[in-house]
Amino acid sequence: MVYIVGAGPGAADLITVRGLKLLQQADVVIYAGSLVNRELLRETKAGCRIYDSARMTLEAVLFQIEKAEQEGLMTVRLHTGDPCLYGAVREQMDELNLRQIPYQICPGVSSFCGAAAALEMEYTLPGISQSVVITRMAGRTGVPERERIRRFAALKATMVIFLSAGMLRELKEELLAGGYREDTPAALVYKATWPEEKVLRCTVGELEETGKKEGITKTALIIVGEAAAQKGYLRSKLYSPEFETGFRKAEGV
Repeated sequence: MVYIVGAGPGAADLITVRGLKLLQQADVVIYAGSLVNRELLRETKAGCRIYDSARMTLEAVLFQIEKAEQEGLMTVRLHTGDPCLYGAVREQMDELNLRQIPYQICPGVSSFCGAAAALEMEYTLPGISQSVVITRMAGRTGVPERERIRRFAALKATMVIFLSAGMLRELKEELLAGGYREDTPAALVYKATWPEEKVLRCTVGELEETGKKEGITKTALIIVGEAAAQKGYLRSKLYSPEFETGFRKAEGV
């Protein structure tokens, strides 16, 4: 059996209980060495075979998985954050299906959740933003034309932008072209939940300058939108005394 496990955003204790148990039971671990916290490898049992997929192709990963299956061993494929976001897991699952190798997915805490915790923010503020766009800039891997940053920017929703810290000048231009103002609240969160985490609040117009000043070119999320300021929102009706739910009667009505 192969378990595709989300390791969480960085801090070793942010892996899920299920994910940790699977890691402790694994005979083989193939982990994303460029991003996964190596402290988690201390949880593996004696004799566990460990491979760093940062130095491997998909074919090399599949070779080790097939080898483990032939030996009757359990494999954990350890991804950063949650595998469903920028994890390149679909191609792995398709290949496992072709090889008739059974697998299960164990979700993890995404770095966009870790960034919100670092910023002490709620992405979905009543009256400000009720939607979150998770996206990235086009780089060596392109994005569909309909999903360019400027198109999403026109929505004025909260944006969480992955894999774009090395393109802050271009990102700023795209955001402005989409309709955001220079003074729109923004933030850079470098290595969310790691010991070296940095939280930098700025505006859209200051993104490039802020990144340069702090030497941030990778491993950072960019948060953009009025919600980043955490001001001017409406009180949630869910906890309002006048609001009735299936669990509580309205008061004073």
